[in-house]
Amino acid sequence: MFAIVQTGGKQYRVSPGDILRVEYLPGERGDEVLIEQVLLVADGDAIQVGQPLVAGARVVSEILRQGKAKKIIVFKKKRRKKYRLKQGHRQLYTALEIKEIVV
Repeated sequence: MFAIVQTGGKQYRVSPGDILRVEYLPGERGDEVLIEQVLLVADGDAIQVGQPLVAGARVVSEILRQGKAKKIIVFKKKRRKKYRLKQGHRQLYTALEIKEIVV
């Protein structure tokens, strides 16, 4: 059984037991998170496709950790103008463990 869910503007394929890194969601470690935006649910040959969401479907998950991703460097330059700008950025993320898919 798997589902396609949308969170943080991105879509993910999830199954029970998967560990997923998504955009930051508020909450503490061990909190339960319900993902209500389920686009598709497949269980063997039975496939339910939402238009745009599957009615009554949700994915139950638990927060494993809140963290920051690796640093990326943002470098801007304009040639012949002595303009250089260097910035770093670390994106916040939430690691979720998928517990069950409820239809």
